[in-house]
Amino acid sequence: MIRVVVADDHPIVRAGIIALLQDADDVEVVGQAADGDAAVAVVLAERPDVVLMDLRMPGVNGDEATARILEQYPGVRVLILTTYESDDQILAAIEAGASGYLLKAAPESEILAGVRATARGETALAPSAAAALVRRTTGKPTAGPTLSPRELEVLQLVAQGNSNPSIGRALFLSETTVKTHLGHVFDKLGVNDRTRAVTRAMELGLLP
Repeated sequence: MIRVVVADDHPIVRAGIIALLQDADDVEVVGQAADGDAAVAVVLAERPDVVLMDLRMPGVNGDEATARILEQYPGVRVLILTTYESDDQILAAIEAGASGYLLKAAPESEILAGVRATARGETALAPSAAAALVRRTTGKPTAGPTLSPRELEVLQLVAQGNSNPSIGRALFLSETTVKTHLGHVFDKLGVNDRTRAVTRAMELGLLP
């Protein structure tokens, strides 16, 4: 079971998200919060696998709450689920350590897939979020490592929110081969997870 905490300041929205998650056989909602401070407290008490975090909440906002949670409990994965998608907000959330960024307007199936991908340690980025990261990091590339054409193809698909199996199908590779390519990417970029691999590659100008 994927243990989830939902943080959103709108009671009706929060209830709708919880109802969606509770309909899934592999997800258990173990806590909820209406503001950033409460989110931090609930996460530290319940130790979930994934936190679904809104950005704008009273007092402590979502990106600050994310940073606090990961500082005290680095084992959790935070998936931003919000109606806001400005470049600054997306970048702030990713820099705070969020593992993904989805919009509340996304189809329910996409939100559930994002929760599952995040729990597996994968990246879940809405296309608009991936595009925003590209916009913010375009410019003169910084000197750094180089990736092979295949590694770049795999990483580009990761940036689009694809799972390892879907990347394998798109590139006609086995899932094991995809994992091998990602391992090489992690080593070359000096990172330990998919989200940081994408952001680091963008910082270096490696992604188109």
